[in-house]
Order: sequence, then C-alpha cells, then structure tokens
Amino acid sequence: MRKIFPLQIEGRHPDRVMDALRHEIRKYIKRERRRELPAGADYWDFDCRCGSTRDDAQPVHLASLLACIDAVAAAQGREVYVEILARPAKRTGAASKHEDEDQNEV
Repeated sequence: MRKIFPLQIEGRHPDRVMDALRHEIRKYIKRERRRELPAGADYWDFDCRCGSTRDDAQPVHLASLLACIDAVAAAQGREVYVEILARPAKRTGAASKHEDEDQNEV
C-alpha cells in the first residue's frame, strides 16, 4: 500500500481523521497477514516508510509506524505519505543457531 493520507479534512475533527487513518492501516496489515504464505516462508514481514511527502519518507519499523504518523500530525502537516509493502520472510531464531553449534562440536 502506497498512499497519501490527508490529515486535515474540513468538517471532520482531527482526532477522528487520525482514528480512521489508523483503522485503515491496521485493516490492511490484517488482510495481508491472512494471505497464504509461499513455500519456505514462515511469516509476512513489512517494509514501511513514512513521511510528510513521498520524497521525505524514511524507512521505519512497523511497530513505530503510527508514532511516525503522529509526529507528522504534531508538526501540523497537511498530509502524510505511508508505504507498507508485505514480503514473505523466514525466521532465523536462536534455536537454529544453537543446533548448528552443537553439530560443529561433535
């Protein structure tokens, strides 16, 4: 999803505009996570960018995306650019590292 959200809509309270924006982002993330994973993938990872314009957008972690949007709104921005791209990913956990170390010791 690549979208420019208006933060100031005439006739609507700014808090309700932010609530609608958050709801749309969360709905999109839930929809993407429900998609079937390709073979070899464990979960959907999200590459996110946020900023006042497309050119100013900086990469952010999914967990801090809403904080970035709040920062743009606090700076009295008229709109915010949000980019969320889903990609399949494979977990690389500590358990697999420990198994590799155990095999090397034998």
